Amino acid sequence: MKLKEIADLFMVKEIEGNMDVEITGLQMDSRKVEKGNLFICVPAIKGFLEDRHHYAKDAIRNGAVALLVERDVDIDVPKIFVKDARHAMAVIASNFYNHPSHEMKLIGITGTNGKTTTSYIIEKIFTDYGLNAGLMGNNGIQINRIMYPTDINTQEPPTLQRNLRKMRECNTEYCVMEVTSQGLDMKRVMGCNFRTAIFTNLTQDHIDYHGTMEQYRDTKGLLFSRLGNTFKSKDEKYAVLNADDPSFEHFRKLSAVEVITYGINNEADVSAKNITMTSQGIRFLLITFKGEIEIHLQLVGGFNVYNALAGITAALIEGIPLENIRSSLSLLTSISGRMEIVDEGQDYLVLVDYAHTPDALENVLKSIKEFTKGKVITVFGCGGDRDKGKRPIMGEIASIYSNNVFVTSDNPRSEDPIKIMNDIEKGMKKYNSLQYELLADREEAIYKAIKEATSNDVVIIAGKGHETYQKFNDKTIHFDDKEIARKAISEK
Repeated sequence: MKLKEIADLFMVKEIEGNMDVEITGLQMDSRKVEKGNLFICVPAIKGFLEDRHHYAKDAIRNGAVALLVERDVDIDVPKIFVKDARHAMAVIASNFYNHPSHEMKLIGITGTNGKTTTSYIIEKIFTDYGLNAGLMGNNGIQINRIMYPTDINTQEPPTLQRNLRKMRECNTEYCVMEVTSQGLDMKRVMGCNFRTAIFTNLTQDHIDYHGTMEQYRDTKGLLFSRLGNTFKSKDEKYAVLNADDPSFEHFRKLSAVEVITYGINNEADVSAKNITMTSQGIRFLLITFKGEIEIHLQLVGGFNVYNALAGITAALIEGIPLENIRSSLSLLTSISGRMEIVDEGQDYLVLVDYAHTPDALENVLKSIKEFTKGKVITVFGCGGDRDKGKRPIMGEIASIYSNNVFVTSDNPRSEDPIKIMNDIEKGMKKYNSLQYELLADREEAIYKAIKEATSNDVVIIAGKGHETYQKFNDKTIHFDDKEIARKAISEK
């Protein structure tokens, strides 16, 4: 693609230098630049990303042949000047890869909790029905049934659009994508032609980024307000909303497309009744606009009923019969890092979960409390350089639902782990009967929790889930909660 063709995508811009240069790829990370690339200088955002204008010289040294900038940099290469580099990056990426999302059905999932599990449920149902479905999310990128790692959840436009194009080259019919609030705010999914947008729930998270819950909610709402405002035949779009969430009406009013609801407590188009939960799974009667059927899930936790309902609704939109949906759900086992069972033959239950928000931790612990016959032993921490307000809240939640708590490190990043744990402890001090311990060493905390467990107890290791690393101020180390738990169980 010629640089001139890229410049022609914008009405208001300035250009400098030879616009006939050939562009071989797009990049916003100077370390990943290859020969012939256009380097896109996005500005810093709220302290979360560095200003890429500072790395323009590095990018040119690594092979970039042109720059897209918001302000001038002292380098003699072709440049395109734009008012909003992030918006421009989304436009360019979609055009450079020839709009791959228009060649498949794209399902976007947003919400505080449940995005990953819901995406896996949808992918499982679709694949079992014979549809070619890909995944983009927290656990990685799945293309043609192969999972590739990713460093962020919702990817930046050059990577996101490139992966969508790779999916189409593998004849992918559906892509199920987790859409984060940061991804929406940073315009990462602009240009994506979503067929269906799903809302799971809204609870406290990312306040350090968004500032207030209202701004967090409104950013999530962008997925629905941007959903197609046309009613062209065979181009229908849908909003799938949780009718039980307090933000339901807000998202319903933002949606210009047909809204399909799911829920348990409030009236909904897809609902669950007669729910029973055990340590082996969940059963419920599914009631839908296509009929009723009994569902059995091997997943643990009442919140997974909501995740299943969201996934079921997406499947019904695509015409998948209830019998096929039931069959797929009955075969779905635990999802990596989501209430995942660590089984080494012990007579107590060990679970690893990604719960890192107050609501997620409460949902996990409440569900465990409902079926456990023994003690609930909780291991958790909070990430450094992130929303500090949720720390004492999570400490209190762990205190309410646990018999024993080991407060430990999550990803402390640049913060002192002791300070983070002290913030958590503030929410625990009023529970005098609670047994708890502060242990900065996460491995030691996991070992002590498992040593404490006896028959019929449940040990829940929360916060990191599928992650296989731990981030400190000066280093990132390999760390996998499941690996540590298996070792601790075996050595016990």
